[in-house]
Amino acid sequence: HVDKGEFVTIIGPNGCGKSTFIKAIFGLATYHQGEVSHDGQSVTGWRTDRLVNRGISYVPQRDNVFPGLSVLENIEMGGLKLSSNELGERIESAFRMFPDLVPRTNDLAASLSGGERQMLAISRALISKPQFLLLDEPTAALSPLYQQQIIQRINNLRNEGITILLVEQNARLALKQSDRAYIFAGGEVVHTGPAQE
Repeated sequence: HVDKGEFVTIIGPNGCGKSTFIKAIFGLATYHQGEVSHDGQSVTGWRTDRLVNRGISYVPQRDNVFPGLSVLENIEMGGLKLSSNELGERIESAFRMFPDLVPRTNDLAASLSGGERQMLAISRALISKPQFLLLDEPTAALSPLYQQQIIQRINNLRNEGITILLVEQNARLALKQSDRAYIFAGGEVVHTGPAQE
């Protein structure tokens, strides 16, 4: 479980089911038993668009931007159902969160560095104003500087009231900002407790 307003991290060795678990929550992986509920309502088996409309967003580890679209076009994809005024306000908010993207607005996403791509992917997820944000290894293959920036900005989102569930390989970095953690091994939760612990 993740309580409202919490920053929870899932850690564990490669291949232990962390990414599959978070994909199952967002309806992208098949599961045969169990239930997913959000804010007291079962969302088991819901399509991803229904989950987004409910306030749940997901940022995958790979293939998380449209490389042939510009930075601005990528962000706009997160708000196709919004009015132009509302979309404009949310884009401005995303650029305040990730000012490094502002000078790259018209550049193709394919030209971005790994860190910039993660910022873009998170920005697009934020356009729908999620209450609950799922992130799958957002610091993978990034420089130490970008890793610090991404985790700090994710923590800023928590400070703004967004509930965070993060899958992360860089345990030390993520746990510094997290409230609680789950340790997975062999497809199971083997320990949970306060992040400091």
